[in-house]
Parts: sequence; structure tokens; C-alpha cells
Amino acid sequence: MILSTQTDHLFHHLGADRAIPIFAEAGYDAIDYSMFGMTGDDCPLNTVDPEKFGTELRKKAEAAGIFFNQAHAPFPGWRAGDEGYNAKMPGRIAQSIRIAGVLGAKAIVVHPIAYTVGGEEQKRVNFDYYRALAPVAKEYGIKIALENMWGYDGRRGYIMPNVCSFGADLAEYYDELADPDVYTVCLDLGHCGLVGDEPDDAIRVLGHDRLGALHVHDNNYRADNHTVPYDYGMKMNWNAITKALGEIDYQGDFTFEADAFLERFDEDTLPVAVGFMAQIGRRLIEKIERARVK
Repeated sequence: MILSTQTDHLFHHLGADRAIPIFAEAGYDAIDYSMFGMTGDDCPLNTVDPEKFGTELRKKAEAAGIFFNQAHAPFPGWRAGDEGYNAKMPGRIAQSIRIAGVLGAKAIVVHPIAYTVGGEEQKRVNFDYYRALAPVAKEYGIKIALENMWGYDGRRGYIMPNVCSFGADLAEYYDELADPDVYTVCLDLGHCGLVGDEPDDAIRVLGHDRLGALHVHDNNYRADNHTVPYDYGMKMNWNAITKALGEIDYQGDFTFEADAFLERFDEDTLPVAVGFMAQIGRRLIEKIERARVK
């Protein structure tokens, strides 16, 4: 199983030229290219030539003995009441798909839209949104991955379900889109418990055919901590999670989205922290492999 991690923290603080060798030396097979900054008008990724930029970055990874397996589109793709923002984002999401495709990523996570009206209207908006992105995904040979999300009730101060929050929701969306050559599911393991859906339950609901990617991180069931598994105070059950992944014969990659763990380290100690995360990832992969039905 491929072990990878997002590039967000290291690329932002060290730049790609310094960060890529650190990931490779830490023992990762691949990296997940983070493009969150594209929500800003000043982000250079919004205007780069995808072919030129992606080819150059891909060569840097290959020179270090690593590759891009996954990517993350800018988020959010839509904001309630912000028409100017909403007019810009479809083009930027499409641009991120092009970049990810040139990098050689198999999938790019594109978050569903937390539309102000729920129910069937929210589904219609999201199905239209995802289907509009299908041509560019097909052109660049990359799958669009749907992710489970959560919302926040600011008045009462707690996390609550939102769009595609449960494994069953992701299954419904994937089945409705009905094109496995274009779409897949990225289950964010940490998001599950925040809305009351245990990760292992969501894994089994999605099953072998729907689940194609992961965002791996830990939390305390009260906040979206995005830290390394087994970090102090975190509560997710990694024995149950790895058992479920093995039982469905999960064939995707193991990709960390746990960069909050890295924020506590300075430049001198970052490589050690990155290596520690990689070692934890390898042990969890071993658990998954042992749980596969022979």
C-alpha cells in the first residue's frame, strides 16, 4: 500500500525544493499536493500554465524518488452569499484538476458544496457541480474524489452534520453520479466521528468498490484536530479502523492529512517529525494488511 501525506505545511514553510527531499528521506512513497491557497486572488497557481508548472514540479519529485499520488482542490468551492467568490471558484477548481492531472495524481479531492438549502436541492446543486467538472477530469486522466464534511452551529457552539457527512451519504452521491471512471470517494476518517459516524462503520458502508482514497488523522471527537494517530488526548480506534479497511480489501492509498501535528516543530526538527509520522503510517498499513481476508 502506498504511504503518502499532504504537502500543505512543508511546502508553505520550506518551499517545494526543500520539502520534497524531506518527504522522500522520511520514507514516504508519494505526496498529496495541497492547493488550498487558490481561494486567494494572489495565488500564483490560479494563473500558471498547468502543463509547464505541473511538469516541472513532477520532475522535482521524481528526482527525489517520490511521486504525486493525490491532490486537494481549493476549499471551499462555494460560499453562501458571496457571489463574487462563487463566480471565480469553478474555474479555479478546474485549474487545480489540470495541475493535479499533469502531476500524475490518481485522484483530487473536491469538497461537496454546503448549500444553504439542504435535502434534494442541496443534492441537485452538488450533482450539477460535480458533473460540470467531469470533462476536465476526463481530459487529464484523474478522478474526482468526494469527501465527507461537517458543519458548525455558531450560535450553539458545536459541530453538526452537513453535506455528505455520513458514509451512507457518500455512497448515495457516488452511486447517483454513476461513473467510476471519473468519480471516487475519499473518506476523511477524522470527520466521521465528529458527526457521530464511526470511521469503521463508514468504511463498511462504502465497501471495496466505492472507497478509493483516505484522509488519515486523529481527533478527540470534539474538534477537527488533524493530528497524527495516537497523539495525546486523541480518541479514534485505530484497531477498528485498520480492521475494517482490511476486511473490505481496501485498494487505495494511505494518505495523511495530519499537518497540525507538524505545526509545533521548527525547521531543524521538522524532518524528524515528518519521519515519525511516516513510521506510524507504516505500522497502520501493517495492521490493514494483517486484517485482509485471505
